[in-house]
Amino acid sequence: MTAARSIGAIARNMPTISARPTCAVRLIDRRTGSVHRVNGTPLVVFTRNPDEAVADLLQGRDGRLWEARIDRIGGDAK
Repeated sequence: MTAARSIGAIARNMPTISARPTCAVRLIDRRTGSVHRVNGTPLVVFTRNPDEAVADLLQGRDGRLWEARIDRIGGDAK
């Protein structure tokens, strides 16, 4: 097998990079408008699947008291 063929085989087996933008998802306390903190550190989830992160953050929480905010990050953030 030539070097070019082995590189091609490796490239085909590598995971692809998602075209979805990276997002920062924050849990917000509606009573204060502040980001929820754990031991003083703001809770932020970085993800390419913000809908899943929102569902995880809000699971078991009262929607009247909590909200999740999604901010796109990176070069194409608007």
